[in-house]
Formats: sequence, C-alpha cells, structure tokens
Amino acid sequence: MSSEQIHVDVEDGDLTRSEVILKGALAVGAAYGTLAVGPYVRRALAKSGGGDIDILNFALTLEYLEAKFYEEAKSRAGASGELKALVDLLAKDEQQHVEALAGTVKKLGGKPVAEPKFDFVYSDTAGFLKLAQTFEDTGVSAYNGAAPMIESKEVLTAAGAIVQVEARHAAAIRLQNDAEPSPAAFDPPLDEAQVLKAVEPFIV
Repeated sequence: MSSEQIHVDVEDGDLTRSEVILKGALAVGAAYGTLAVGPYVRRALAKSGGGDIDILNFALTLEYLEAKFYEEAKSRAGASGELKALVDLLAKDEQQHVEALAGTVKKLGGKPVAEPKFDFVYSDTAGFLKLAQTFEDTGVSAYNGAAPMIESKEVLTAAGAIVQVEARHAAAIRLQNDAEPSPAAFDPPLDEAQVLKAVEPFIV
C-alpha cells in the first residue's frame, strides 16, 4: 500500500502524538477494514469446514454485538468530530465482519448463529467510550484465545486479518479514553468462558 493511499496530515505541526496515531488508525482501518477484510475472509474461510464452524459462530456473536453497539452509537453516543468519524468507521467495519462470518458459515454447510438482542447501558459519551474499550479489548483477546483451536490454516489466516483490524479499533478507542493504545508487548488471550463473562451482561 502506497503512502498516497494512507495519508496523515501533520502539516500544521499542532497535532499531538495521540491525534497522529488516531488519524493513522482511522486511515488504516478504513483501508483494510472496508476494502479487504470482508471479501478476503469469505474466500479464505470458505476453504475450510468441520469444527471451525463453532469457532466462526462464536466470533460471529461477538461481531453482532460490536456491530449493533456502534450502529446504535451513531445516534446515541453524542459523538462529534474525530470520534463521530471513528464511530461511523467502526460500525461499517463490524458489519462487514458480520456479513463475512455469517456468509462463510453458510458456505461451510453450517447455520449462522442467530443474532441476540442486546442492551447497552450507558448515558453519555464517556460511558460509551468505557464500554467500547471493554468490547474492543475483549474482542482482540477472544480471537487470540480461539486461534490455537482453529483447525484450518486458511481460517487461521483469515481470523488474523480480522484481529488486526480489531486491534486498530482498540487502539483508536483507547486514545479517545486517554489510555495507552498499546499497554503491553503481548496481548493476553481469553477463553470462551472469560469472553462470555465480559459480554453476557449486555445480551438480553
């Protein structure tokens, strides 16, 4: 990818380090999330089958949650400026993840898990950002935890394509919370029970 395709404008010299990283996350997320991840995942995961369907459906449940969360946030979170642009981008990326995973489960002969109903409890922008950080950090660690159980190399490669975008999402949200975008050199994996503990309070 050329420097012309991803450009962060720092000409005025007034941007902070966090603003530069956020702009980069927005640009890279837009390029990889909306242009590459969806169709790539569908092609790659379609080559596999068997037990990986269960893992895909588990990932699909998490993507349902994030897609709904950001879609609601467009009109509910009170976002403006860069945060509004970020919410719009994340909503689009997560919906593409949903479509890619659901389509692949069908191609593998499985049935996509039904979308649950969600209840996101927050009342202002700060509350939205707190939940967003929980969801993004959990999502990245969930993919890391599932990776060793994936049987197909193609599925593993495709999951890696998604988790990279999710990690960029997590960093961008952390910057909005004035938190360190990359707090550790290694991201901890979460198993299914740990992930469910984090998200179950929001599933009706």
